[in-house]
This record gives sequence, C-alpha cells and structure tokens, in this order.
Amino acid sequence: MKLDHDAEIGRFRAEVRSFIEAHRPVGQALHKAGVRAPDPDDIPALRKWTAQVFDAGYFGGDWPVEWGGTGAQDPLRATVVGEEIARARVPAPLGAGLLAAMSLIHFGRQEQKQRYLPRIRTGEDIWCQLFSEPGAGSDLASLQTRARRDGDCFVINGQKVWTTNGHHAERGYLLARTNPDVPKHAGITAFAIDMDSSGIDVRPLREITGTSDFNEVFFDDVRIPAENVIGAVDRGWEVATTSLVHERSGVGTAGVVLLRAVTDAARMAGILHRGERPAIENDAIRQVLGRLYAAARVNILLGQYNLSRALTGSADAGDAPLAKILYSETNLAVCEFGLGLQGTDSLLTEDDPKAIGNGWWQDAFLYARALTIAGGANEVLRNIIAERALGLPKEPRVS
Repeated sequence: MKLDHDAEIGRFRAEVRSFIEAHRPVGQALHKAGVRAPDPDDIPALRKWTAQVFDAGYFGGDWPVEWGGTGAQDPLRATVVGEEIARARVPAPLGAGLLAAMSLIHFGRQEQKQRYLPRIRTGEDIWCQLFSEPGAGSDLASLQTRARRDGDCFVINGQKVWTTNGHHAERGYLLARTNPDVPKHAGITAFAIDMDSSGIDVRPLREITGTSDFNEVFFDDVRIPAENVIGAVDRGWEVATTSLVHERSGVGTAGVVLLRAVTDAARMAGILHRGERPAIENDAIRQVLGRLYAAARVNILLGQYNLSRALTGSADAGDAPLAKILYSETNLAVCEFGLGLQGTDSLLTEDDPKAIGNGWWQDAFLYARALTIAGGANEVLRNIIAERALGLPKEPRVS
C-alpha cells in the first residue's frame, strides 16, 4: 500500500487538509503533546469542531446511513483523515464518543442508537471510557467494579482511574463485573451511563505535567437502568474488544506526529550550538537523528502495512501491539533527545519566555511515559505478541 502515490488519495488528502485549515479550532491546550483533556473554556469550540468533522463525513462516514453515515467502508480514507489531523496538530472529535459509537453500532439496541449516536455526531455529548481500575488497567479483565441486578436496574459500586475527560463528560462507557463465579473474561458487562447519576464522584488527578487530564471515578450505589446494557449481560468483553482494537490501531498511526517531532528536533539542532558550531554538525547528533527518523518512517509504514493486512484478512494479534510499542518507545526517545539538545535550558518550563517552542519539549517529555502505558502497557502488549502471534508458552496468571 502506497498512500502517498495514489492520485485519488492525494486529491482527498488535499481536500481534508484544506478543510482543517478552514475550520481548525483554537484553544489553550491544543498545542500540548499526547491525548489531553481540554481547558473548559475551549470545550464549546471543540464541540463545534466535532460536529463539523462529522458533517463533512471525515468521521462517521462509515456509519450506517440511518445514523448519518454513507455505509461505505473506506479505511484508506479514514487513515488519511487520521494522518492529516495528526499532522495539523488539531484534536480528534472530543472524548471517547467514537469508541462508544463503534460498540453501539455493533452491539447496541435500536433505542440506544437513537438516543446516543446523533448526539455523538453533533458533539453535544462528551463520552469518557470507564475501563481502567487501580488493580486492572492493562490486565483489564481483572476489573472489580461490580454491577448487581436489582429489579429494572443495575447497582454499581467500585472505582475507575485514568479516565480522560471524566470531569467533562455527559456519558460514560462503563465495564463492570456482573458475574464473579465464572472465568474473569466471561462475567463482564458493558453499560452506557449518565455521568450526572447520583452516587458518581469524579476527582481530577494532578499529573506531572501540571495539568489534570485524567480522573478517578467512584461509584457508590449508582443505579442505572437495565436498558443501558450494551450487548448482552456477561458479554461485555466482546463489546470492549471492539473498542480496544480501534484504540491500539489509532495509537500506532500516530507515527505522523512522531515524524513531525523528529523533523522539529532536526530543525532545533540546526539552531542550537555545540561549542562554536551548530549541533547539527556534530556526528553523534546526526547519527541519533538518523536513527529516530528511520524509526518514525518505519512506524508510518508499519501502520499502512497493518492496514493492508487487515483489509486482506491476513492480520494477526501482534500487528497493532507491535506498532503501538514502536511508536511509544520511539516517542520517548525523541523527547529525551529534544531535551538533551537544549542542555540546561531543558529545565525551563512552558511559562518561561526563553523556553524553546513555548516549552513543548518539556511537556512532551513529561507526558511520554504515559504513552507507554495508555492503550495497554507495553509489557502486556509484548506478552500478547509472544503468546498470540508467536505461540510461545503463556505466563502463569491468577484467574
């Protein structure tokens, strides 16, 4: 697959690029690295941006016609949209609505689709993903938040953590344990939950970046209607897997962001000095830049290769994890290199007028570790590659 040399794809790419330049949102937090929660003042603009992207058909175009899509499955164009959004450093549609929508389209009942999908398209509802727990993040199936049936409702008790946009969300996409007496993957149920339900306590977490992008979410006898179950009771693992595959693939395609960071680092090396000469003239620095550029290019090509395998039905369980590991570890290396180039100036913060790039490198470095965990910790993904792709013996686990 060579997206860059397909004339039709090239025209579509130019169209998307023009659209982004005409409608790109402006906000305080949009220049930050990683997946970040917005400043509250930026949310109206981001809701509008979400609606515009859906209206243009760049997101949700592959949804069924009755829910605003065309019904056409065109993963090549979806890849181009993702690349151009990453290249322009504008946000994807706000929140976890796309992840929830995928599960609703595949597993939701008609009335659920009627209620939720239009409001995802318009940006009226921000969704958060309520999956990770203090003892069950990368090993998601170990989650302990309980959902007990009580008449026409389920009663939820437990805790979630690392919930992006939890403090802004109107809706939550929740996984909870409904049956503790079966193997752990078999007793989980997926729910749609209103985040203003009585008994929900959202507590923002202060991170090393100085911002609050994630939250703890506590559930204390929260009652939600049984009609909010997505799919079947105790079949939530199947529902969640649909979302997780999408999330890990999305992280892998962020190689475009990686390549931009490497070229920014090269540009910085041409400005800063080592001794009397520009840093770019130092052999060791050029060699590191070459390795990082090669890794970034491989990351992009690996994403396209994985897409080709998916389209031809030849993908295996190691494809998305491999791309995600390569991306997150190269990203960390790029950020460390970018700070190293700055010498003692790397200690400046983003509020300091002397900080290069308004402190983007410092922020990106502090955030980079999170990307080695988000979407599945790299250690867990290596196990997936070993066990499912290579067929190696499984590690002992407590079930």
